[in-house]
Amino acid sequence: MSNQKRTTLALAAALAGSIVVAGAPAAHAEVVDVNYQCVTPIGPKGAVSPIDIKGVKSGAGYKLTMSFQKGVSSSPVELGKGAMNPSAVIELGGAEQGKIQVTGPANSEAIPANTPIKISDLSGTYTPKKSGKVTFTAGVLTIKALGTTTTCTPKNSPGPSLELDVQGAGGSSDGGSTDGGSTGGASTGGSTGGASGGGELPRTGPLDSAAALGTLGGTVLLSGAAGVLWLTRRGQRATG
Repeated sequence: MSNQKRTTLALAAALAGSIVVAGAPAAHAEVVDVNYQCVTPIGPKGAVSPIDIKGVKSGAGYKLTMSFQKGVSSSPVELGKGAMNPSAVIELGGAEQGKIQVTGPANSEAIPANTPIKISDLSGTYTPKKSGKVTFTAGVLTIKALGTTTTCTPKNSPGPSLELDVQGAGGSSDGGSTDGGSTGGASTGGSTGGASGGGELPRTGPLDSAAALGTLGGTVLLSGAAGVLWLTRRGQRATG
């Protein structure tokens, strides 16, 4: 095999390795059917809604968004624009235990009587304290409208809608519990206190690891190319 072909193959192998590492997945998510049973001012109601939870890295934590694909309750009277305010709890599991409060805007349009109440996307912030895989599962939904409160509780023990591999400010991975991290305007019991004492923002396992390994792959690529070129030139001098 010629020296030029050896050089080309070495460069291609190093580049392919760095691309595979940089593309490592950072999270696992799936839509989960949640059987909500609601206690309303006019009696029990219920419905199954597919729930999707997304987590996007934001500073020292993650912005969580909880989406409802179907309505879960109804009102015997029309709810005018801005009359309904939803909020919910996301249950943490795995490396960290606790609850995250998520909230959303009031209804932007009137909701006719006796029709499913479409819940807007709910959002909040999660700041990890522990390191490891953390799961996020739909919890209790609360709907406030016209001075009344409707509470909807999952009754089918739904599985997690999202799993993130995180690294907390403390860097420990021994589990433990939290009262709930930062939230979208409210807290269910406290703050996780996301930043470390030295002012350095926590790293997020897979994302930063992938970036670091991708950089390493680039370094190996350049080093390998330099070595191959050196051997090529040495071979040319020897044959000359």
